[in-house]
Amino acid sequence: MSGESTPVALSIEHGITTPCITRTICDFLDAHASASPTALAAQDILDRQLTYADLHARSVRLARQLKDRGVCRGSHVCLVLERSLEHLVSLFAVLRLGAAYIPLDGTLVPQSVLRDVVNDARPAVILVSKAHAARSGSVEGKWYCIEDLLDADEHMGPETRFDDARPEDPAYIIFTSGTTGRPKGVVVSHSNVVNLVCQAPGNLGITPGTKVAQLLNVAFDMCAWEIFGCILNGGSLYLRGLRRADWIKVMKTVDVLICTPSILEPHDPKDYVNVRVVATAGEPCSKALVERWGHRVKFWNCCGPTETTIVNTMDLYHHGSDVTIGRSTPNNSVYVLDEELHPLPRGEVGIMWAGGLGVSLGYLNLPELTKMKYRRDPFRADGYVGMMYNTGDLGRLRVDGKFDHLGRVDEQVKVKGFRVELDGVSAAMRSCAGIMSACALLIDGELHGFYAPSSVSAAAVLEATMAIQPCYAVPSKYIALDTLPLTSNGKLDKRRLQEIAASPGTH
Repeated sequence: MSGESTPVALSIEHGITTPCITRTICDFLDAHASASPTALAAQDILDRQLTYADLHARSVRLARQLKDRGVCRGSHVCLVLERSLEHLVSLFAVLRLGAAYIPLDGTLVPQSVLRDVVNDARPAVILVSKAHAARSGSVEGKWYCIEDLLDADEHMGPETRFDDARPEDPAYIIFTSGTTGRPKGVVVSHSNVVNLVCQAPGNLGITPGTKVAQLLNVAFDMCAWEIFGCILNGGSLYLRGLRRADWIKVMKTVDVLICTPSILEPHDPKDYVNVRVVATAGEPCSKALVERWGHRVKFWNCCGPTETTIVNTMDLYHHGSDVTIGRSTPNNSVYVLDEELHPLPRGEVGIMWAGGLGVSLGYLNLPELTKMKYRRDPFRADGYVGMMYNTGDLGRLRVDGKFDHLGRVDEQVKVKGFRVELDGVSAAMRSCAGIMSACALLIDGELHGFYAPSSVSAAAVLEATMAIQPCYAVPSKYIALDTLPLTSNGKLDKRRLQEIAASPGTH
């Protein structure tokens, strides 16, 4: 025996290193428009279509109108609209000028949030779709209707080439829902986006001709994965409408679905034999859901906050394997650190920090918060100088090099003096046979368990939860619902669940 101790394996995982992509988002659109001008870029639920040549030409025309109205490199442009072909034209027009777009759902964004966003971002212009023209002028700013601008430019002269953007420029700013206070804007660059969607696995195997669904809310950052993952790889994007029948029509048309687990839960994979690839993110994914879809499609379970550009870990499910959030995507890293930012031994639970090319540019006009959440990354093995971001997620690095997501730091609660992770309780409830979705919340000091469908007995859910969780982490009240309510982003609506628990007659 030499007496030397075996080095401790630390919880640091680097994704593979690939050459940095030095092209902008519009560079990829323009290349496809040149190579395959008549290929279908997008189709809406009314069967209106845009070819790649159309999308290129209309975005150039709109960019010319925006430039005449003062939009330039570094500007911000608010988009108040809905899922539509005009939405696609608008965001590419803004990006051509080196400006950043701010997507806002014209139907759902409250007036107070719209006012806060405009006050914070100081957009050069606010673009509104004709469907939401009534909101024009509702807050101070230069408002223009997208369709009117396009119509006005229809008979203009030869197209102008706009290539003002640079890879390092902001591409979009996603404002959080503001559940913990005033909304804050996350600034994401062109290079952040193309690093994820223009190489495997983030490109999800999309190639020219691949059909991709656009299901998600325009203000949700996963919507950017649907759009850019499709268009930048030459695919065809199919936009859903508002009715359930519209959802079904699109889902029965496409090869690729990107969505939250809650959106996927109600659907039976046997009804969608056309789907080849599914990617879920945004909230924990149950093993039952992964297994139900995973034996029929390539199923990617993914994780990452908006601040790390949509997702920064991905795991391709294999039959019989555990459900994890996988490994870092290319040029990204994940570290499990203690409170002093020291790497923990592999297998220990700590706070997950993200490093690499997916780390966004910070929070708009919030330097102190940016300084607190974004730090210089000291762990890169390749000499990369950049930032790392505190995701606020609890996790551990497994022996196989994959990560387990163990809930949010801010969702750790104390019950009878014990620390309880609510995501873990929710997962235990979902282990009950027949359960489609479940959520545990601490309300007035008491653990509540919400689950669906209501046809499953509370006794069965209790028994399944007790088999996994210690007694102090087992809900004392169960509320059965036909379906659990969702937010506009397709995630479980925990505010609404709290309201349901407080309603008279709720048991």
